[in-house]
Amino acid sequence: MTTVRIPAGWPATEEQARAVQDELRGRVVLGDAGPPPGTGRVTGVDVAYDDARDVVVAAAVVLDAATLDVVAEATAVGQVSFPYVPGLLAFREIPTVLAALDALPCAPGLVVCDGYGLAHPRRFGLASHLGVLTGLPTIGVAKNPFTFGYEEPGARRGSASPLVTGRDEVGRALRTQDGVKPVFVSVGHRVSLDNACAHTLVLTPKYRLPESTRRADSLCRRALQEATP
Repeated sequence: MTTVRIPAGWPATEEQARAVQDELRGRVVLGDAGPPPGTGRVTGVDVAYDDARDVVVAAAVVLDAATLDVVAEATAVGQVSFPYVPGLLAFREIPTVLAALDALPCAPGLVVCDGYGLAHPRRFGLASHLGVLTGLPTIGVAKNPFTFGYEEPGARRGSASPLVTGRDEVGRALRTQDGVKPVFVSVGHRVSLDNACAHTLVLTPKYRLPESTRRADSLCRRALQEATP
Protein backbone atom coordinates (compact mmCIF):
# COMPACT_ATOMS: atom_id res chain seq x y z
CA MET A 1 0.00 0.00 0.00
CA THR A 2 1.37 3.41 -0.99
CA THR A 3 1.34 6.26 1.55
CA VAL A 4 0.39 9.67 0.17
CA ARG A 5 1.13 13.18 1.40
CA ILE A 6 -1.03 16.17 0.48
CA PRO A 7 0.73 17.78 -2.51
CA ALA A 8 2.43 21.13 -2.02
CA GLY A 9 0.15 23.93 -3.16
CA TRP A 10 -2.99 21.80 -3.00
CA PRO A 11 -6.13 24.01 -2.76
CA ALA A 12 -7.08 24.80 0.83
CA THR A 13 -10.21 26.91 0.27
CA GLU A 14 -13.37 26.64 -1.81
CA GLU A 15 -12.29 29.67 -3.84
CA GLN A 16 -8.96 28.08 -4.70
CA ALA A 17 -10.58 24.75 -5.62
CA ARG A 18 -13.11 26.41 -7.92
CA ALA A 19 -10.31 28.33 -9.61
CA VAL A 20 -8.54 25.03 -10.32
CA GLN A 21 -11.75 23.59 -11.76
CA ASP A 22 -12.15 26.65 -13.98
CA GLU A 23 -8.57 26.29 -15.21
CA LEU A 24 -8.71 22.56 -15.93
CA ARG A 25 -12.25 22.30 -17.29
CA GLY A 26 -11.21 23.73 -20.65
CA ARG A 27 -8.78 20.84 -21.13
CA VAL A 28 -11.48 18.14 -21.15
CA VAL A 29 -11.48 16.33 -24.51
CA LEU A 30 -15.00 15.56 -25.73
CA GLY A 31 -14.33 14.68 -29.35
CA ASP A 32 -12.75 11.23 -28.86
CA ALA A 33 -14.85 8.08 -29.07
CA GLY A 34 -12.54 6.27 -26.66
CA PRO A 35 -11.52 2.60 -26.61
CA PRO A 36 -14.02 0.10 -28.02
CA PRO A 37 -16.18 -1.50 -25.30
CA GLY A 38 -15.11 -4.98 -24.28
CA THR A 39 -11.49 -4.56 -25.38
CA GLY A 40 -8.24 -3.87 -23.56
CA ARG A 41 -8.28 -3.05 -19.87
CA VAL A 42 -10.76 -1.24 -17.66
CA THR A 43 -9.83 0.07 -14.23
CA GLY A 44 -12.23 0.89 -11.43
CA VAL A 45 -11.25 3.42 -8.78
CA ASP A 46 -12.98 4.08 -5.47
CA VAL A 47 -12.23 5.54 -2.04
CA ALA A 48 -13.15 4.88 1.57
CA TYR A 49 -12.83 7.25 4.53
CA ASP A 50 -12.17 7.12 8.24
CA ASP A 51 -13.24 10.67 9.07
CA ALA A 52 -12.44 10.29 12.75
CA ARG A 53 -8.79 9.66 11.87
CA ASP A 54 -8.70 11.96 8.82
CA VAL A 55 -7.71 9.04 6.59
CA VAL A 56 -8.70 8.25 3.01
CA VAL A 57 -7.85 5.04 1.18
CA ALA A 58 -8.06 4.64 -2.60
CA ALA A 59 -8.15 1.45 -4.61
CA ALA A 60 -7.56 0.81 -8.30
CA VAL A 61 -8.56 -2.55 -9.77
CA VAL A 62 -7.65 -3.43 -13.37
CA LEU A 63 -9.96 -5.82 -15.22
CA ASP A 64 -9.63 -7.54 -18.55
CA ALA A 65 -12.45 -5.82 -20.41
CA ALA A 66 -13.44 -8.97 -22.30
CA THR A 67 -13.55 -11.43 -19.39
CA LEU A 68 -13.83 -9.06 -16.39
CA ASP A 69 -11.08 -11.04 -14.68
CA VAL A 70 -8.82 -9.07 -12.32
CA VAL A 71 -5.46 -8.27 -13.94
CA ALA A 72 -3.91 -6.10 -11.22
CA GLU A 73 -4.79 -4.02 -8.21
CA ALA A 74 -3.23 -1.37 -5.98
CA THR A 75 -4.14 0.74 -2.98
CA ALA A 76 -2.94 3.97 -1.41
CA VAL A 77 -3.62 5.62 1.93
CA GLY A 78 -3.42 9.32 2.63
CA GLN A 79 -4.67 12.22 4.67
CA VAL A 80 -8.02 13.76 3.68
CA SER A 81 -6.83 16.69 1.59
CA PHE A 82 -9.90 18.96 1.53
CA PRO A 83 -13.03 19.55 3.64
CA TYR A 84 -16.37 18.08 2.56
CA VAL A 85 -17.97 20.52 0.11
CA PRO A 86 -20.59 19.31 -2.41
CA GLY A 87 -19.24 19.78 -5.92
CA LEU A 88 -15.63 19.76 -4.73
CA LEU A 89 -15.33 16.16 -3.57
CA ALA A 90 -12.58 15.41 -6.08
CA PHE A 91 -10.20 17.55 -4.05
CA ARG A 92 -10.62 15.14 -1.11
CA GLU A 93 -9.77 12.12 -3.25
CA ILE A 94 -7.54 12.96 -6.22
CA PRO A 95 -4.07 12.72 -4.58
CA THR A 96 -4.76 9.27 -3.15
CA VAL A 97 -6.50 8.00 -6.30
CA LEU A 98 -3.55 9.17 -8.41
CA ALA A 99 -1.16 7.32 -6.09
CA ALA A 100 -3.16 4.10 -6.42
CA LEU A 101 -3.14 4.39 -10.21
CA ASP A 102 0.60 5.11 -10.20
CA ALA A 103 1.19 1.97 -8.10
CA LEU A 104 -0.37 -0.32 -10.70
CA PRO A 105 2.09 -2.62 -12.50
CA CYS A 106 0.35 -2.11 -15.84
CA ALA A 107 -1.41 0.59 -17.85
CA PRO A 108 -4.99 1.06 -16.60
CA GLY A 109 -6.76 1.60 -19.93
CA LEU A 110 -10.21 3.14 -19.47
CA VAL A 111 -10.80 4.39 -15.92
CA VAL A 112 -14.30 4.13 -14.41
CA CYS A 113 -15.05 6.40 -11.46
CA ASP A 114 -17.76 5.91 -8.87
CA GLY A 115 -19.03 9.44 -9.42
CA TYR A 116 -19.43 12.12 -12.05
CA GLY A 117 -17.76 13.64 -15.06
CA LEU A 118 -19.70 16.29 -16.97
CA ALA A 119 -22.81 15.50 -14.88
CA HIS A 120 -21.57 17.91 -12.24
CA PRO A 121 -22.77 21.41 -11.31
CA ARG A 122 -19.52 22.89 -12.64
CA ARG A 123 -19.19 20.28 -15.45
CA PHE A 124 -16.00 18.96 -13.89
CA GLY A 125 -16.50 16.02 -11.56
CA LEU A 126 -13.94 13.46 -10.43
CA ALA A 127 -13.91 11.55 -13.73
CA SER A 128 -13.13 14.69 -15.73
CA HIS A 129 -10.58 15.93 -13.18
CA LEU A 130 -8.80 12.58 -13.13
CA GLY A 131 -8.86 12.31 -16.91
CA VAL A 132 -7.32 15.74 -17.46
CA LEU A 133 -4.56 15.13 -14.89
CA THR A 134 -3.64 11.68 -16.22
CA GLY A 135 -4.55 11.95 -19.90
CA LEU A 136 -6.45 8.65 -19.58
CA PRO A 137 -9.92 8.01 -21.01
CA THR A 138 -12.37 8.23 -18.10
CA ILE A 139 -16.08 7.93 -17.41
CA GLY A 140 -18.27 8.45 -14.37
CA VAL A 141 -20.91 5.95 -13.29
CA ALA A 142 -22.83 7.30 -10.31
CA LYS A 143 -25.53 5.84 -8.08
CA ASN A 144 -27.71 8.99 -8.10
CA PRO A 145 -28.31 11.88 -10.51
CA PHE A 146 -26.91 14.69 -8.31
CA THR A 147 -29.08 17.73 -9.11
CA PHE A 148 -30.03 16.88 -12.69
CA GLY A 149 -33.43 15.88 -14.03
CA TYR A 150 -34.29 12.85 -16.13
CA GLU A 151 -37.25 10.78 -17.30
CA GLU A 152 -37.36 7.23 -16.02
CA PRO A 153 -35.84 4.95 -18.69
CA GLY A 154 -37.62 1.81 -19.84
CA ALA A 155 -37.64 -1.18 -17.49
CA ARG A 156 -35.40 -3.38 -19.65
CA ARG A 157 -31.62 -3.59 -19.41
CA GLY A 158 -30.00 -1.11 -21.82
CA SER A 159 -32.84 1.41 -21.71
CA ALA A 160 -31.60 4.97 -21.25
CA SER A 161 -32.83 8.54 -20.97
CA PRO A 162 -31.00 11.88 -21.04
CA LEU A 163 -29.72 13.43 -17.83
CA VAL A 164 -30.37 17.10 -18.42
CA THR A 165 -29.99 20.60 -17.11
CA GLY A 166 -31.93 23.14 -19.13
CA ARG A 167 -31.45 22.00 -22.72
CA ASP A 168 -28.06 20.38 -22.15
CA GLU A 169 -27.57 16.62 -21.95
CA VAL A 170 -24.82 16.03 -19.38
CA GLY A 171 -25.19 12.25 -19.11
CA ARG A 172 -27.70 9.42 -19.21
CA ALA A 173 -29.77 7.44 -16.80
CA LEU A 174 -28.99 3.85 -17.84
CA ARG A 175 -30.81 0.68 -16.81
CA THR A 176 -28.14 -1.97 -16.31
CA GLN A 177 -30.47 -4.77 -15.18
CA ASP A 178 -34.16 -5.37 -15.83
CA GLY A 179 -36.31 -3.58 -13.29
CA VAL A 180 -33.50 -2.17 -11.10
CA LYS A 181 -32.78 1.49 -10.46
CA PRO A 182 -30.72 3.11 -13.22
CA VAL A 183 -27.16 4.30 -12.86
CA PHE A 184 -26.05 7.71 -14.10
CA VAL A 185 -23.35 7.72 -16.74
CA SER A 186 -21.37 10.76 -17.82
CA VAL A 187 -18.32 11.49 -19.93
CA GLY A 188 -15.12 12.19 -18.05
CA HIS A 189 -12.41 12.67 -20.68
CA ARG A 190 -11.62 11.25 -24.14
CA VAL A 191 -14.76 9.02 -24.33
CA SER A 192 -18.08 9.65 -26.06
CA LEU A 193 -21.33 9.35 -24.12
CA ASP A 194 -22.52 6.51 -26.37
CA ASN A 195 -19.34 4.58 -25.66
CA ALA A 196 -19.48 5.40 -21.95
CA CYS A 197 -22.92 3.75 -21.80
CA ALA A 198 -21.75 0.79 -23.90
CA HIS A 199 -18.78 0.26 -21.56
CA THR A 200 -21.10 0.42 -18.57
CA LEU A 201 -23.34 -2.31 -20.00
CA VAL A 202 -20.33 -4.56 -20.69
CA LEU A 203 -19.27 -4.07 -17.06
CA THR A 204 -22.69 -4.95 -15.62
CA PRO A 205 -23.48 -8.52 -16.73
CA LYS A 206 -25.09 -9.47 -13.40
CA TYR A 207 -25.43 -6.48 -11.10
CA ARG A 208 -26.58 -2.86 -11.16
CA LEU A 209 -23.10 -1.42 -10.61
CA PRO A 210 -20.07 -2.05 -12.85
CA GLU A 211 -17.76 -4.88 -11.83
CA SER A 212 -14.93 -2.34 -11.86
CA THR A 213 -16.68 -0.29 -9.17
CA ARG A 214 -17.73 -3.33 -7.14
CA ARG A 215 -14.18 -4.71 -7.04
CA ALA A 216 -12.61 -1.34 -6.22
CA ASP A 217 -15.17 -0.67 -3.47
CA SER A 218 -14.47 -4.03 -1.84
CA LEU A 219 -10.70 -3.56 -2.04
CA CYS A 220 -10.63 -0.04 -0.61
CA ARG A 221 -12.85 -1.07 2.31
CA ARG A 222 -10.49 -3.92 3.14
CA ALA A 223 -7.50 -1.62 2.80
CA LEU A 224 -9.10 0.93 5.11
CA GLN A 225 -9.54 -1.72 7.78
CA GLU A 226 -5.87 -2.63 7.47
CA ALA A 227 -4.78 1.02 7.56
CA THR A 228 -6.88 1.89 10.64
CA PRO A 229 -6.76 -1.18 12.93
